[in-house]
Amino acid sequence: MMILWINGAFGSGKTTTAEELQRRIPGSFLYDPENVGYFIRTVFPANLLRSDFQDHKIWREINVSLLGDLAREYPGTIIVPMTLVNPDYFEELVGQLRAQGIEIRHFTLMAERETLLQRLSKRGDDADSWSAQQIDRCQAAFSQERFGEHIETDHLTTEEVIQRIIGRCGIAWQTKVLS
Repeated sequence: MMILWINGAFGSGKTTTAEELQRRIPGSFLYDPENVGYFIRTVFPANLLRSDFQDHKIWREINVSLLGDLAREYPGTIIVPMTLVNPDYFEELVGQLRAQGIEIRHFTLMAERETLLQRLSKRGDDADSWSAQQIDRCQAAFSQERFGEHIETDHLTTEEVIQRIIGRCGIAWQTKVLS
């Protein structure tokens, strides 16, 4: 089937978009690569931990393995909300999965710095938080072509974002979600 990778800076709307996509795409599955990072933080000694769990090669290897298995065995769309900025890590993850013949549609949610700071503030992160400190690095990296189709989210609702993603992928979806 297909993996929908939702990338973007922290505060761009990845998780909200991914959760809404999962509610709308019948038979879809939400996979969060951060869970592997949290696992690494619980099993590695503190002196071996890196500040960003993506810097652990094992994090990238486990996620490639898990996503590869899921994509081959799960019949539905797999939705992956994950900020992935490092081009080498992008190639290790997305590149390896594509090399295995797995279809990946990669979208990067974009927003102006001020919009991102406002959204981060609403979720309790201040301007000095780790997430806020990553904005410039993310925005610089996402200007590269490899980082998928851009969707400017500053003036879009979540509904409009998911409609653009689903429309570009040609996926059958439900316009109304039963509660």
